[in-house]
Amino acid sequence: MTERSTHGLAAPSEQDLDAVMLRVGRLNYTWSNTESLLIHMLAGLTGMTKDAAVVVFLSVTATRTRIELVERLAKLSLPAGDQQTELLDLTSRLTRLQSVRNRYNHSIWSFEEDGSVSTILMRIADRRDRIHMGRKQNLGEKELAKLDQDLQTLSTLNRDMWQFLQSYGYPIG
Repeated sequence: MTERSTHGLAAPSEQDLDAVMLRVGRLNYTWSNTESLLIHMLAGLTGMTKDAAVVVFLSVTATRTRIELVERLAKLSLPAGDQQTELLDLTSRLTRLQSVRNRYNHSIWSFEEDGSVSTILMRIADRRDRIHMGRKQNLGEKELAKLDQDLQTLSTLNRDMWQFLQSYGYPIG
């Protein structure tokens, strides 16, 4: 990130902040679009209408639970084979990317006078004899490059999910 000096301190530039926020906005848009493809999987696996699948999707509010529902329906209604394997691979990939989404959406943001931008995870981790709270991670060039890579991975997953839905005739209209 570019730093600019103000009274001896480096301040984050508006351009730097915009670069971070644009990535997070893209993450949110791409995630929402990709997660919503589970609606089509629900409809295809159960034979319900797309409207009914939307109701189920919206009634199950946790992403992890939505994914588990689709996975369980796939194991119940699809015979072991290519379609089931592909679907479970897609949901597994979505699950792995969930931590990226959670990091940027369930954190406190810290914009420091020294020019740094950090996320502070709003989670309590219980250990045997103590708890950990507020893991802070600086968003330097390395982290932003990793976020760019994760965004590309999520975009690829989105395209792969659309391809799966079309290939196996899931309701998409």
